[in-house]
Order: sequence, then structure tokens, then C-alpha cells
Amino acid sequence: MTVVILANEALKEELLMQGLQPSLTVHWINSVEEFNDHPDAAAFVDLLFNCETARLAILKELPVRPVVIAAMNIDHATLPSNFVSINGWPTFLKRTVVEAFCNDEEIKNKTKTVFSAFNKELSWTSSSTAFPTARVVAMIINEAYFTLEEKVSTKEEIDTAMKLGTNYPYGPFEWSKKIGLPKIVSLLETLAKEKKLYAPAPLLKMEAKQ
Repeated sequence: MTVVILANEALKEELLMQGLQPSLTVHWINSVEEFNDHPDAAAFVDLLFNCETARLAILKELPVRPVVIAAMNIDHATLPSNFVSINGWPTFLKRTVVEAFCNDEEIKNKTKTVFSAFNKELSWTSSSTAFPTARVVAMIINEAYFTLEEKVSTKEEIDTAMKLGTNYPYGPFEWSKKIGLPKIVSLLETLAKEKKLYAPAPLLKMEAKQ
């Protein structure tokens, strides 16, 4: 089985964290246009996905196979039935379980086969707007920024307290740097359209623009 994957080096390393089974051949590419050079691939994976119209147009023109996108800030229900959304934020692909969304059972089974070759499992969510883990982590980071605004503690102290108190792999500020502040703000703003409690902290929005 051959899969074509668009990723940077950091995400490639995360995806390969649990190894790669010999049954899978991977073609690593550097641009979305290169997907068209592999029409016979069993699946296409865009870990650098963004919601630009031109990018979506290219992906929608690919052969009807699993088209896997790391889409955190898009209404998954509006995507074609052969699309699979995954939680591909930096640090999340390290895990053996990857959150995913898809409504087509055949496509889900094919995608499961692909990720099993990376020794990973897929956890299917029914939410069409955000993955549970990303939602929780974004809120933790947001609350940490509110705490910092109130001058309760420093970034370093809050990070240390969270790691020691919850056994999280990273503190909220450390995690926010790895994920990218603009991504966190974008997700929170999308969620805030449904519930105002997700509104990003002013300091978080300010630092995301720097």
C-alpha cells in the first residue's frame, strides 16, 4: 500500500514515533500540488492543511480515496464524504491514539488501515467543529493566559505547577509555543461563536499577533 504525505520534519517525526510497518510505502512531498503526481496512491494525507480555497480545490480534485487533513478549524461536516479530519496539531501526533472525524464507514475503515501501519489507532469523534483533546488543551492555555493577566503567577511557575500537579507533558505556555498561538486563538474564536466562555484572553490574542 502506498500513501502520499505532506508534512514538515517535526510532524513527520511525530507520525513515525511508533514506527512504520513494512506493508506501507510512504512518499513524502513538499507541496499540495505534488499530490497530483501520485494518482494511484491508496490515500493522501495533508498534515499542513489550511482552509485556503485554492488548497481545498486541489484536494477535492484528488481521486476518491481517503483524503486525510489535519483540520482543526473547519466544519468537518461540510467536507466531501471521502475526507477525514484528524487532530494534527504539533505534539498530538506523537500519541498512539489519533482523534479523527468522518461520516463514511468505508472511508473510515480504509483510513484505519493506513494509520495502523504507523502503529496508531483512530478515535472517532462525532463533533464536527473541534476535537475533544484540542478543545481541552486550548481552554487550559486560555485560562493560563487569564491567570497571567491577573498577575497571579509567572509563565514559568504556571508551567511547573501544571506539569507537577496534573502530570501533563507540557505546561500551558510551553504547549502553546509548540502548537502555535495563532492556531489556538483561531480555534477558540470558532468555539466562541457557539459559547462565549471560549473567548480567547486579550493577552493571548495580543501575543498571537507578535
